Amino acid sequence: MQQFYKKLMQDYNTELSYSGINGERLASRLYELSRIGRTESGGVTRPGYSSLEKQAKELVMKWMEEAGLTVSTDGAGNVFGKLDGRNAGPSIVSGSHVDSVPNGGHFDGPLGVLGALEVAEAWKEQGYVPEKPYEVAIFSDEEGSRFKTGLTGSRAFMGKIDAEELNILRDAEGNTFEEVITSYGSSVEQYLEARNHNRQIETFIELHIEQGKILEQEDQPVGIVSGIAGPAWIEIAFTGEAGHAGNTPMPGRRDPLIAAGIFIKELEDLPREVSGTAVATVGKLDVHPNGVNVIAQQVEMIVDCRDIQEEPRDRLVELITEKAKTIASERSIEVNVKVNTRITPLPIEKELQDKLASALHKFEIEPVYIPSGAGHDAMNLGSKYPAAMLFVRSKDGISHNPKEWTSLNDCVSALHVLKAFIEDAMDESV
Repeated sequence: MQQFYKKLMQDYNTELSYSGINGERLASRLYELSRIGRTESGGVTRPGYSSLEKQAKELVMKWMEEAGLTVSTDGAGNVFGKLDGRNAGPSIVSGSHVDSVPNGGHFDGPLGVLGALEVAEAWKEQGYVPEKPYEVAIFSDEEGSRFKTGLTGSRAFMGKIDAEELNILRDAEGNTFEEVITSYGSSVEQYLEARNHNRQIETFIELHIEQGKILEQEDQPVGIVSGIAGPAWIEIAFTGEAGHAGNTPMPGRRDPLIAAGIFIKELEDLPREVSGTAVATVGKLDVHPNGVNVIAQQVEMIVDCRDIQEEPRDRLVELITEKAKTIASERSIEVNVKVNTRITPLPIEKELQDKLASALHKFEIEPVYIPSGAGHDAMNLGSKYPAAMLFVRSKDGISHNPKEWTSLNDCVSALHVLKAFIEDAMDESV
């Protein structure tokens, strides 16, 4: 994994380290985080509410304290490092997450956390005291890979999740949410109390890798998010009749895997029926009992569907549900459909987009406006507070993969834009 640090540094333009922003420090910290939960293929696995996610948070908390921030956590495991300003009042907040998908990359989440922290580090070196309070945030379990539901920490923070939903959550090992959160060092009661925070937030700004190819195509290091698509995760279980693969005649079989295959094929055509920006994906499929010579008894899958507008996204959920029930009926099998997650899309206010464009122009970067198909913590914060996002160029658009890569030059260029945006926000209406 030392190669990860060397690769970051090998093409780095050290002239980008100025105004307190230090590219070498950022590279070192990205490397240190990459070692927590690393996989044999060079990726990282840090599930939400795991000991590995907690270890990553504790490392960043140590860096926060060294930078002079006052660190606190809530019952959902969210972390906040606060720097007091010259004046009291609502904070400018920036941050992201440090959990990952299984065998994911090293930039998705950590770059936003370490980038927000680097702004505070830069101010410390410059002797700059912000006019308003500033906070660096780490939100828990953003990816949602453990419980088949995402953005868990920021949803708790914003009061967007309740005990009823938590009661039905199970991880792959069958552990309940209550068991997992207790092992983590909290409780369901404390988790739900995260919504009763006393924080005042003026603006939330999240820095994140693009996870797409638009900035690469436009040859720009940093772009502006115009809106965030709201994901809906639909759990579908087709249940048929298990049997011997050799002794059961083809006519009359009630094979749920056939139904699942037909469903997945026809799913491809559904998004275009609602809009040009809607998408739907089956990325997780479990076959039971999964024997080579056994007709399956049950097939479970998760459908991820998204759009940047809520109405067509919800219509897509209806179409997916209808399609699953129709296929099950035609194949004489049972089906159970449950919507695990439904997040409201977030359009970014034009005023905030204009302010980000102004920050980009300071560094002679041409603004590129990009709708985010991926969900982010910013969309939960944005339901109550003004929220904005910056994207950083992703090599080949690859993400959720060990090959995920963003050059250190692009990372640091983005940090200068982030810092300029936050400093401009500090000077407004003091």
